[in-house]
Amino acid sequence: MNRRTDIGWPELILGTVLIILGVIMLKQPSGFLMWLVVVCGIIAICTGIADIILYVRMERFTGFGPVISLVTGILGVMAGFMLLVHPGAGTWAIAMVLPIWIIAHCISRLSHLNYVRFRLGTTYYYLTMIVNILGLIAGILLVFRPAITIFSIGFLVGLYLILEGIDCIIAAFGGKNYYR
Repeated sequence: MNRRTDIGWPELILGTVLIILGVIMLKQPSGFLMWLVVVCGIIAICTGIADIILYVRMERFTGFGPVISLVTGILGVMAGFMLLVHPGAGTWAIAMVLPIWIIAHCISRLSHLNYVRFRLGTTYYYLTMIVNILGLIAGILLVFRPAITIFSIGFLVGLYLILEGIDCIIAAFGGKNYYR
């Protein structure tokens, strides 16, 4: 008998990777800027691809997709490749690129909260809303206070990655695949 599980494997894998990276960043907050650039590049590519997949799947499911998910997905992939190809430029620009990426990702996730409520229920809806509003506030704070970015980037990024990882893992075990 072939038994199908309701675990969303893409969300579980992404959530686990995000939590591991977040814990590593919290344990070693200093001297990791180059490593941070590479990791952020990889994460930006992964979340950009996930936003593009969400756009395609929502378009197939509802007949139209949130264009902002497509746009932020493309921008995320482009930013990720820029960070991987030019890590020297990335270390210089990380104080502005990272907050903009956090803001864009949070806006993208907030833009499809109705889909989240419909697909995954109200608990995950409120969790996603709270995590992304906090991320949006942190991103805006980092844009207007670059000194905060420079001195606390390890802690803030680590905490953000852990929260996003928890968000993904809860979606994985929510019984419905977020990207289906």
